[in-house]
Amino acid sequence: MTKMTGNDLIALGYRPAKWFAKALEYINENKLNEHQTKEYVEQFKQPEPISLHETAKDFVINIRAEHESENDNVEKVINTMNVLMKTPTLVAGAIMPDACPTGPVGQIPVGGVVVAKNAIHPGFHSADICCSVMLTDFGKADPKEVLDAAHSVTHFGYGGRPRGEQMPMSQELMDAFRANDFLNDEKLISIARSHMGTQGDGNHFLFVGISKNTGNTMLVTHHGSRAPGAALYDKGMKVANKFRMENSPETLKENAWIPYESEEGKSYWEALQLIRTWTKENHTSIHDATLNKLGIEKKDRYWNEHNFVFKDGDLFYHAKGATPLDDKFMPDITGPRLIPLNMAEPVLIVQGKTNERNLGFAPHGAGRNFSRSQHKKSLAHKTTEEIFAEETQGLDIRFFSNEIDISELPTAYKSAKNVRAQIEEYGLCEVLDEVMPYGCIMAGDVQKNAPWKKKKKFRKA
Repeated sequence: MTKMTGNDLIALGYRPAKWFAKALEYINENKLNEHQTKEYVEQFKQPEPISLHETAKDFVINIRAEHESENDNVEKVINTMNVLMKTPTLVAGAIMPDACPTGPVGQIPVGGVVVAKNAIHPGFHSADICCSVMLTDFGKADPKEVLDAAHSVTHFGYGGRPRGEQMPMSQELMDAFRANDFLNDEKLISIARSHMGTQGDGNHFLFVGISKNTGNTMLVTHHGSRAPGAALYDKGMKVANKFRMENSPETLKENAWIPYESEEGKSYWEALQLIRTWTKENHTSIHDATLNKLGIEKKDRYWNEHNFVFKDGDLFYHAKGATPLDDKFMPDITGPRLIPLNMAEPVLIVQGKTNERNLGFAPHGAGRNFSRSQHKKSLAHKTTEEIFAEETQGLDIRFFSNEIDISELPTAYKSAKNVRAQIEEYGLCEVLDEVMPYGCIMAGDVQKNAPWKKKKKFRKA
């Protein structure tokens, strides 16, 4: 009898898998015939691959082009949703007025909400897990004093805080990390400790403004889970892709999922909750440090994430940049929700209920019609200083790196007026109050003098 190979198993109708090596060793050692081989390998039989939906599942469109420059963006968002909604786990979806594409066709757009049955898709929350906003009411404090104090305690840019300047991570949370299969990694925990009290870069900010209703000074921060969240995302995508290869190879890699009923699914869900706790603690550290600097007590505080996964029974609501309205999504709800628009516009304080159009969510901001590089090209005829002066007039706008980033100035974003009009038109939520802008801190152009660029210049010198 000739030695059996993997090709023989494939000829018998089995898909290549890890068990081939072990099975072939046993088959050949025991010189099994074809009938005996079929009986033996039956134990390794894999279920039929899960196919994509033949047609895209229905999704609600809460966006329209207000002018010609928005046509391309809206068309791309709808096209990517039409591909995305063929993913086998999905049962419903919606896109918000701030929606914009984030990658190849089929990848969830910013401003997208999709509902999966018994499945968690790491690619749908992306590396910036639990990107969120927190508001603290500082009463009648001077807004400049609040911004100055916040500037002295916050941290933007790459990496974590240097030793001696780190904000503490609670021991209880570190212990919980060590008890979770995805987060029990001393390097990850060390990074989580050093990144506590940091805000990163990109569109993350620290905003100070005045409540339209009360006249009180409000501090609002916007950032996510930083490097610890990115590390969990990387681990989650590897596990999800393993399941994808075994269960649904037709599914796009970025849309891979972890079955919730699996051991990995339960552990990943728990890890997400711990990263959520870390992120909330991160916001709180910055807000409390600012209060302590000024020696005052907070009047009120509330927060919400807008880039996360929310569970309701066997349904998992994945919000890629969408604000949860329904209280069932937030176990620690203490107040209304926050929708920032841009540094020159108010932060909206909103509330709302689940309806047939919103799936329990609202927009998370203003979104973009063009990429950062496209926006910069459109302003190439002006100096950075001219653009900054025009777009920030009357505001106290600061960049932590001391390098202006024009891709974060107001015109880089969609019209806040149009986004607000579509929120009302589609009945997505109700505006309760507005935090009128006084000033804002952002990372700035961190690429300009990035640490690795300085090292490169030094080596050349």
